[in-house]
Amino acid sequence: MALFSRVEARLSRRTLLAATSASAIAAMLGMPVASLAQVPSHPGLTVLRGGRIFDGQSARLIEGRDVLVRGNRIEALLEAGTTVADAQSIDCGGRTLTPGLIDAHWHALLAAIPQLVAFTADVPYVHLVAAQEAERTLLRGFTTVRDVGGPAFALKRIIDEGGVAGPRIYPSGAMISQTSGHGDFRQRSDLPRTSRNDIGAAEAAGISAIADGEAEVLRRVREQLMLGASQIKIMAGGGVASAYDPIDALQYSESEMRAAVGAAADWGTYVCAHVYTADGIRRALACGVRSIEHGQLADEDAVRRMKDADAWWSLQPFLADEDANVYASESQRMQQQRIAEGTVRAFELGRKHGVKIAFGTDILFNPKGTAGQGRQLAKLARWFEPVDVLRLATSRNAELLALSGARSPYPGPLGVVAAGALADLLVFEGDPLRNLDVLADPERNLKLVMKDGRLHRNELATLPPRQA
Repeated sequence: MALFSRVEARLSRRTLLAATSASAIAAMLGMPVASLAQVPSHPGLTVLRGGRIFDGQSARLIEGRDVLVRGNRIEALLEAGTTVADAQSIDCGGRTLTPGLIDAHWHALLAAIPQLVAFTADVPYVHLVAAQEAERTLLRGFTTVRDVGGPAFALKRIIDEGGVAGPRIYPSGAMISQTSGHGDFRQRSDLPRTSRNDIGAAEAAGISAIADGEAEVLRRVREQLMLGASQIKIMAGGGVASAYDPIDALQYSESEMRAAVGAAADWGTYVCAHVYTADGIRRALACGVRSIEHGQLADEDAVRRMKDADAWWSLQPFLADEDANVYASESQRMQQQRIAEGTVRAFELGRKHGVKIAFGTDILFNPKGTAGQGRQLAKLARWFEPVDVLRLATSRNAELLALSGARSPYPGPLGVVAAGALADLLVFEGDPLRNLDVLADPERNLKLVMKDGRLHRNELATLPPRQA
């Protein structure tokens, strides 16, 4: 019976990955997917007129320019009023035009589903929930996400093919974890690991991959690269969501960690590491990790080392407020509170030492919390000027994504409004450079969402193409 269970679990996962699209999964289940009919085609030529442009970098809004989009690229910033033959024209009416927002720490498969459901429901159900949430993510203005843990490959593919609406996804694939690490979601009753129970539910679903020793780490990293990972995620310390790894635990030896970094580097990409503590950060940096995920318990020495290593600090506004992820046990809530207390100091230290800071939300197992994605970004006004917050979520996060090099799935500049950049554009009612609360209520304030040249939301006056 154990053998049949393992075979069934593996076939279920492989069937899901081979399905390649949410539409195929829906057909398997006999379920409709409304999004399939909602993704528009490229309009050809579009001119966004009369917007006040935040280009992703400048401290002031650019006025007197219109944005010409051809296909999926920004072709030019034109003098206002320039006539363009065969182009549809959208009147921004003095509203603020920005690049699409980027969330550098997202879990497309795990954000909008409770943890118990994620690990017990049929795997196709989890993917269908994720497909629904992908469209909502896009309509909140997040046109790109860096997925740092979970089997997002099939969802990414169907989005890229235009089958469903959703953000661009930079996938990490399964989180690489040691036994007892932050990606080990097994129960005590599942131990010890033997040939009869060699894979748990989270591993079977592609959420995590348990690897011990250099050889296993190399194997699991290479598997994710084969599946299409644009970067690799390892667990270098304890966390809150998993039950059996305390936050202060150091995870992965230096030799194991260097094996992961080396395997990623051989493919021209990098490793990011989940870790909270100063000691864990120091070990990760010494082994060549390029992006520290979380790190809210860093000390001043660890922050200086991040700066010296030219590493990125991917921080999230974990503040134990109404937007916090929900955890069941008292011990998890206590750990969460400790991290929240460290968040304020982390942002202050990052600014003090000039570390490359990236913005992400890490909304996890929290269906109600996903709607607050923009609100999480607005909270950064506590530490940064509004223009710097917008830079973090656009051009700065795009710099982090660029570390994927040739493994980037989307050739072309992101996070900027400039000639040649990919046409991911938003139009807001109000001025987020003055008041970041504009970002917190996309239903009211976000009037246009364009991703890859396609309009997914447009509440602005539009004129059809006409001859010059």
